[in-house]
Amino acid sequence: QVKLVESGGGLVQPGGSLRLSCAASGFTFSNYAMRWYRQAAGKERELVATISSTGKVINYSDSVKGRFTISRDNAKNTVYLQMNSLKPEDTFVYYCNAPSINSRPYWGQGTQVTVSS
Repeated sequence: QVKLVESGGGLVQPGGSLRLSCAASGFTFSNYAMRWYRQAAGKERELVATISSTGKVINYSDSVKGRFTISRDNAKNTVYLQMNSLKPEDTFVYYCNAPSINSRPYWGQGTQVTVSS
């Protein structure tokens, strides 16, 4: 079955960096676009970044543009989110998402990122 497993979250000081990873299995990873979302408790999930199946088309939300980089390694079935210049307002649970596999979305379990001094 489709499985997405995030890792790499944690506590970091403002201005620091983290790299999130999402290991995918159960589908042909190289055929599908992937996304990162983030969510605060009680709030709607916010789309952070999207990468096409080949990695050639990438989009970011305005709130992270210039600081975050999404990438993928199709040989490793993994999508990454490199987060630099982190701010306290980047504190969220971050989710990996496969938006449409057989016409339905799939989500990972989420990884907490906390930016605080």
